[in-house]
Amino acid sequence: MKTKTTPVSFHTIHVENIKIFYREAGDPQAPAVLLLHGFPASSHMFRNLIPELATQFRVVAPDLPGFGFSDAPDNKNFTYTFDKFAEIIGQFTELVGLKKFAVYVFDYGAPTGFRLALKHPERIAAIISQNGNAYEAGLSDGWAPVREYWANPTPENRNALKFLSAPETTRWQYTTGVKDADERIAPEAIALDQALLDRPQSAEIQLDLICNYDTNIALYPKFQEYFRQHQPPTLAVWGKNDPFFLPAGAEAFRRDNPDAKVVFFDTGHFALETHAAEIGAEIRTFLNSIFSADTNHHEHSV
Repeated sequence: MKTKTTPVSFHTIHVENIKIFYREAGDPQAPAVLLLHGFPASSHMFRNLIPELATQFRVVAPDLPGFGFSDAPDNKNFTYTFDKFAEIIGQFTELVGLKKFAVYVFDYGAPTGFRLALKHPERIAAIISQNGNAYEAGLSDGWAPVREYWANPTPENRNALKFLSAPETTRWQYTTGVKDADERIAPEAIALDQALLDRPQSAEIQLDLICNYDTNIALYPKFQEYFRQHQPPTLAVWGKNDPFFLPAGAEAFRRDNPDAKVVFFDTGHFALETHAAEIGAEIRTFLNSIFSADTNHHEHSV
């Protein structure tokens, strides 16, 4: 039972001359959890989860470049790829002193976090995937227009993807699969995402990233090899009505890591908007079992 709350603090740090904004809470000496957001969100999506975790863990939630309150340089001056995201976030973890940590991955945060795991498996204490995909089985038909671009990368097909940053699409992402969405989804979450998407440079930034997403699918076999080889403790907490990432993507974690735990919630893509308390409880139970086991192992080995 939680008996206290811990304040959330807000910070910026520079990585390769890019200002990275991040939220932090919890005891700096406690086991650490890195929260990686997705499209079109920011660390703001974790505003309800952070208090659920910060009484027991150090929680750090950065905004990716081009998102939230981190810098969003023009795409002529910064390379917006998932490889670059992983490089920036990898350096970020070192600068803020995350030596070993659990990583919560969602949407774009998944290929970013999984790349970190490939490069530094020794740093990953556990993986929590909330609609963070690593299997072809998890990709819905909603990816069809993007796949069309990958197959035929013309300027016309690229521009056809601009609808993904439109206000009606942002609202659709938040509300699809959510019962009583008008009562359950905080309007400021949609408004903030859209305001940032509407910045002059954002359209091309987001097109660069969605067009680069095929590099993530190409890495799925490597991600899966990592799951098989290292067997990281894994929890999949999944909005089962997600229009982009299907429940089969959550179940698939068990193929390579039979001990992975999979929990579904009757909600959509942004599951934390409606189920932050329930997901937080699952994560606390999961992480406490892992970190207590690590502590016991350490005590017996010294």
